Amino acid sequence: MPHSYLLCYITDRKAFPGDEVARRRLLLEKIAEAARAGVDYIQLREKDLATRELESLARDAIRTIRESAKLAPGNRQPATVLLINSRTDVALAVQADGVHLRAEDISPQEVRAVWKKCESAPACENATRKPLIGVSCHSPAEVAQAAANAANFAVFAPVFEKKDTPGARTTGLAALQKACQAKIPVLALGGVTASNAHSCLTAGAAGIAAIRLFQENDVAAIVQILSG
Repeated sequence: MPHSYLLCYITDRKAFPGDEVARRRLLLEKIAEAARAGVDYIQLREKDLATRELESLARDAIRTIRESAKLAPGNRQPATVLLINSRTDVALAVQADGVHLRAEDISPQEVRAVWKKCESAPACENATRKPLIGVSCHSPAEVAQAAANAANFAVFAPVFEKKDTPGARTTGLAALQKACQAKIPVLALGGVTASNAHSCLTAGAAGIAAIRLFQENDVAAIVQILSG
């Protein structure tokens, strides 16, 4: 489903009902749904998982994305890419498309250096040559720094108040607009809904990143609403 903006589904399997097996199954189903709907990025953000468990889930996610592409109209190549939250080692091990870094994480340059060094190692010979790197930012200055550090895009948050943290400080649309003056795409995150997403795009955001917006709704329907 074509769209002119970027969409990023951030995963949270613990928000699904049931035990770990059920949550994992539901997460992979949602990943498949997002891939079929043409969501650009899926950020695997399961911070509580041990390395081996995260690797296993990431491999299943990659397989799910590829299989979903086969079911898409025209049997297209996967348009959706998988980013591993903060774990460059896991991203390389499973041959993911890249990583998403926390604001206090290592720099994009360091990730690229590790990625390049791994290119010549037998275990990583099929690794993606140019990783896609996103960075979480909470101020226009952090977005500017992410751009200076050669990140591919920034996720700016929290723009709006989130229902699970009422009263928490938000950045607001004015700060988002200022952040979007950086020379990299900026995705709006935090309390974004189908009704207020367009205000983020009007402020200059290149797209939307969200957990609940995608995870609690029919993804194709959300993409259609945002396309209107």
